[in-house]
Amino acid sequence: MKEEDYILRKVGKDNHFQTPEGYFDNLTSEIMNRLPEKDYSQMETEVSMWQKAKPLLYMAAVFVGAAFILRLGGMLVKNDPEYIVAEEEQLERQYIDQIVNDAMMDDYTFYQLLSEVD
Repeated sequence: MKEEDYILRKVGKDNHFQTPEGYFDNLTSEIMNRLPEKDYSQMETEVSMWQKAKPLLYMAAVFVGAAFILRLGGMLVKNDPEYIVAEEEQLERQYIDQIVNDAMMDDYTFYQLLSEVD
């Protein structure tokens, strides 16, 4: 606390930052007067049809490319031998489940039947 009291006595609590009288009254007009004048007649050019259609064309190309990549990836996965084996095993399991349900036998009898086949 001693150090803070010493600083406050030395510097004081007054705000020494001030602006000149009427500074903000003319600030906007002074800034606008200092800006360079621009010729806006050259800025108004007609937008061509290509410039209007370009973003839509680019977006369509992105969607076509994404569809192509997804289709190519799907073909590669379906031609993969591991995918084909997994799909065949899934079909076999579906048929086995259907046969077991239709045979009306319990699990133990079914396992005995399977062990006798080998």
